[in-house]
Amino acid sequence: MGDTDVTTEPGAPWLIVGLGNPGPEYARNRHNVGFMVADLLAERIGGKFKRAGKAQAQVIEGRIGPPGPANRRVILAKPMSYMNLSGGPVTALRDFYKVPTANIVAVHDELDIDYGVLRLKLGGGDNGHNGLKSMTKSMGPDYHRVRFGIGRPPGRMQVADFVLKDFSAAERKELDYFVHRASDAVEALVIEGLERAQSTYNS
Repeated sequence: MGDTDVTTEPGAPWLIVGLGNPGPEYARNRHNVGFMVADLLAERIGGKFKRAGKAQAQVIEGRIGPPGPANRRVILAKPMSYMNLSGGPVTALRDFYKVPTANIVAVHDELDIDYGVLRLKLGGGDNGHNGLKSMTKSMGPDYHRVRFGIGRPPGRMQVADFVLKDFSAAERKELDYFVHRASDAVEALVIEGLERAQSTYNS
């Protein structure tokens, strides 16, 4: 599927998945920006993450959006399986909460986009991202993605080393702003639909 809205089931919940690696040593890595966005969305909802039974994930259930038809039931999730095994926990949550695949949003770092730039899309390839690769293997590619640009590694630095390093001092000056903007984009996608969210945030 391409970057177009799809028909989702009325009243069905949304599953918003921040991708990252568990553990304090990874907490501020570039690869963990999905967790950072999920944590901020959790603050906005006003909940705390809790372990989700057998799903090997931390979750919060809540609602976003204004009162009325635009209000959405959401499940925020952070897989605790490490990045390259994200598909199992996400699929388990999808099945438990009965979430259509088109109502799943993966928030993740993206090498091929400049730092801080966002791209929202539906479906597509994994572009070498191990978290997306695992999700797609488990349930197909037809879920939404909020892609948070981290840029390419400098010089001859290996990609694996780059994504598992913390943001630089210069990047950290703007990181909070970009994480807030990515969180806004997730909310817009869920409340307003893909096309309207793209028109605002695909800068």
